[in-house]
Amino acid sequence: NNYGPYQFPEKLIPLVLNNGLAGKPLPVYGDGGNVRDWLYVRDHCEAILQVLDRGRIGESYNIGGHNEKTNLEVVELLCDMVDARVGLLKNGESRRSLITFVKDRLGHDRRYAIDAGKIERDLGWRPRYVFEQGIEKTVDWYLKKRKWSESVMDGSYQHYYETMYGKRT
Repeated sequence: NNYGPYQFPEKLIPLVLNNGLAGKPLPVYGDGGNVRDWLYVRDHCEAILQVLDRGRIGESYNIGGHNEKTNLEVVELLCDMVDARVGLLKNGESRRSLITFVKDRLGHDRRYAIDAGKIERDLGWRPRYVFEQGIEKTVDWYLKKRKWSESVMDGSYQHYYETMYGKRT
């Protein structure tokens, strides 16, 4: 899974950050044990550039982050990071108290992970950011750009986009 600045607020990391800041429930599917391989957006972009620049035409390259975490691990880490940066909730509790386990989606994959060995061997690409580095940058970005998330969620961003680009053919 990609993560980083400008990720749509419905995705796990921005959802947890925005809900946690607002004191709203933090939904976690099932038992939270679903595993994802997390890739910081800048690393993903650099990998794509490597494939375009040095990859062989017709070849496929898996891009992975080497950062497998359960969803619950990610949510708990985000809670701790927000608590450390902005303080506990008004009631004095950690944002971990907002974690709410919800019924898992039908067919929800238990684990996403890939073998990125080929891009490493053939192109020499590896992610620069370990999860802890990328998530620090991400949390700090969302804390500084709260108005951006609000504009996406309240629709004003969509109105701006349609005004600027919607009528072009």
